[in-house]
Amino acid sequence: MNRKLFAEVNAETIHEFAASLPGVTQGFPFDNNTLVFKVGVEGSRKLFALLNLEDFKGVNLKCDPERAVELREQYEGVKPGWHMNKVHWNTVMPEPESDVAARLFWELFLHSYDLVRSSLTKKTQAELLPR
Repeated sequence: MNRKLFAEVNAETIHEFAASLPGVTQGFPFDNNTLVFKVGVEGSRKLFALLNLEDFKGVNLKCDPERAVELREQYEGVKPGWHMNKVHWNTVMPEPESDVAARLFWELFLHSYDLVRSSLTKKTQAELLPR
């Protein structure tokens, strides 16, 4: 499916992009500043991205463990996930904060969504619209 990729990465464009993905909800389960995106259906939702709205510099995204290490070695703007499992999560800081271009950021955002979506039960996946 062809999705609109934004030239700029900020809280507003992330919100708009995430809203276009099937089964995505958002909320503030931790505090009033940390926006969390989940995929799934009522009673079966899993986190795939989170960001600080007050001090936006990057987004925590789930990542395949091998790819996570490769990305950290290639890009200064990809760090082990802040306050997350460092094996499965990266903090990705897009331009102009770092060397991660917007196109790569959106690719990693979708990668996180796809990883988490594929970890849902087959029943839950079937309840979501096709990607």
